[in-house]
Amino acid sequence: MSLIDSITDIRDRADDALREAWESRRPQIFASLGALALAGAVGYAAYWWIEVRFRPPPSIFDSPVDDVLGYFALDDFSQLPVEERIRFLRELADRFRGMDQAESATMAAFLAGLAGPAREQATQNARVLAKDILAQGADDYFKLPEKERGKFIDDWMVKWIKTGERIATGRDSDKPDEERLADIRAEGARGRERAANRSSDRMPSLTEDGAMRFLDFWASDVEKASTPKEQGQIVRFLGDVRKRFGG
Repeated sequence: MSLIDSITDIRDRADDALREAWESRRPQIFASLGALALAGAVGYAAYWWIEVRFRPPPSIFDSPVDDVLGYFALDDFSQLPVEERIRFLRELADRFRGMDQAESATMAAFLAGLAGPAREQATQNARVLAKDILAQGADDYFKLPEKERGKFIDDWMVKWIKTGERIATGRDSDKPDEERLADIRAEGARGRERAANRSSDRMPSLTEDGAMRFLDFWASDVEKASTPKEQGQIVRFLGDVRKRFGG
């Protein structure tokens, strides 16, 4: 056998061996490639969500005031959990109370220039936050047996009134919970006279004085930010809240 024949024979044997190995291990190779492709896709999706799609909130006290205000006008704000959004607003209010003259001027200029899609998104973010608070409350409420629902409504109202007061004033009130509830019932008993004298698109404060008007406001506006299922639960929940407090 010549040298060329020997080389050809070795090449043919190698080809046969490679072909046999490919045929016998093709399923494992495809499975490995598929796993690598899936891992790559998951990794890219995570990168896209964290670095591209989702923008985390800026540091409230260390970031420029226009960056902090601008975040509230991004859809990313509504992607945060409810508690994180509340904390953002609480810290934002705390910073505003401690602003110097230059920061106050920057804030005023930013708010004056907030228009178009950015203004609409900020308004939508406020609606979504209120909707999520109500939807979360409604979901927890309807999971409870009937005998526990009255106390849930009392606790839920007190919690969010305290939250609203903390954001608005920067401090926690020592007012007893029972006194708060009595004030809400008194507000409900007085009916809607004061609400009728207010602009329908003005958001009332979430305090005892404005608690029932707050519920009225979002009862009429929440559908813009809710799914049909959420809207149905929220309407039923708010109906029970009003009955509880005589509104």
